[in-house]
Amino acid sequence: MDAAKQDLSGEDFFYIEYILLIKGWTEWEGMLKRFVPLGVCLIAVMQWRAYRQKGKEGTAAKQWEINCYCFLPLRTMSRCWGYLADQKLPEFARPIVYGAYSKTFGVNLAEAQYEDLKHYSSLTEFFTRSLKEGVRAIDYKSSLVSPCDGTVLSVGTVNNGRIEQVKGVTYYVQDFLGEKVSNSISQKVSKQSHEHLLHRPHEGNTLYQCVIYLAPGDYHRFHSPAEWKPTHRRHFSGELLSVNPRIAQWLPGLFVLNERAVYLGEWEHGFFSYSAVGATNVGSIRVFFDKTLQTNQKKKTHKFKEICLGSSVDLHKGDLVGEFRMGSTIVIIFEGPVNFKFNVAPGQKIWLGQSLGTVEKTKAADRAQTRTIHAGH
Repeated sequence: MDAAKQDLSGEDFFYIEYILLIKGWTEWEGMLKRFVPLGVCLIAVMQWRAYRQKGKEGTAAKQWEINCYCFLPLRTMSRCWGYLADQKLPEFARPIVYGAYSKTFGVNLAEAQYEDLKHYSSLTEFFTRSLKEGVRAIDYKSSLVSPCDGTVLSVGTVNNGRIEQVKGVTYYVQDFLGEKVSNSISQKVSKQSHEHLLHRPHEGNTLYQCVIYLAPGDYHRFHSPAEWKPTHRRHFSGELLSVNPRIAQWLPGLFVLNERAVYLGEWEHGFFSYSAVGATNVGSIRVFFDKTLQTNQKKKTHKFKEICLGSSVDLHKGDLVGEFRMGSTIVIIFEGPVNFKFNVAPGQKIWLGQSLGTVEKTKAADRAQTRTIHAGH
């Protein structure tokens, strides 16, 4: 899909707003007070993007440009969008609105559990629609599978503590996952993730990363990519900047700036982290096993809030974890053996359950397995 179609345009937004006005959920006075400033913000964002298109490909943003972008009231805009998206639409308007959205962003309605568009009472229900059983197959033979539908932005090893956001643009793992803290809740995970894993993975292991972008037309739920146990959650309120690949190419440290829910834990090979990153109009991140997570709030802080999940959560490949309210990004950072190999590449479109990578058998392991089989006979 063309990158220009990844973000909801101002024209689409105001068309949806017009449909809502038909039913009378907002009055003209309320609209002027609430949504005219929002429209100004949208125009500012579109003008900003137009300006960026004139720049050279691959040119990183300067600090003053980043400051200007962060100054835009995108959190307010996202809360307003969330309010609109939660409003119930009259049945006659649902096929019009959802049909236009599907056509614009390439939604495959044949995969939806409910193909009748009148079934979805609000845009939020449509965004978070479930899929028909069997339309996504989980590759249980692979060590790691895709947690969602999306496009691979970056994949590979973590070098010198840095993750590649997109080609040529990096950020520090510690900035993304959060610094070590001394309180008792964080003591275990901090010791593992920062002392032993992020800087010095266990002997024979390497730190890997995979970043997947969910476009507005993709299936918006995300699942477990492996057999693992999350033990802690860190919530960074942060910004709500666009995570469109075009912006990711331009803005270094984008995922470090944005609101995100980071889940830290372990899998069979050691450390494992799974992060859901918010974006403009996607501040609401829902994680089904974490009822205390509250995102897209009015105030933001520069520090993260952390809770201990204990040992009560066990996730298996393909288990439903949560949902975004539009499109966004999943970041997986994990420890694995040196013979772990990814079988996807940046820019590749992938689907929920598809193999991301697996631990390749070494010749020594094959010989050992052969000896075991012969001994059994």
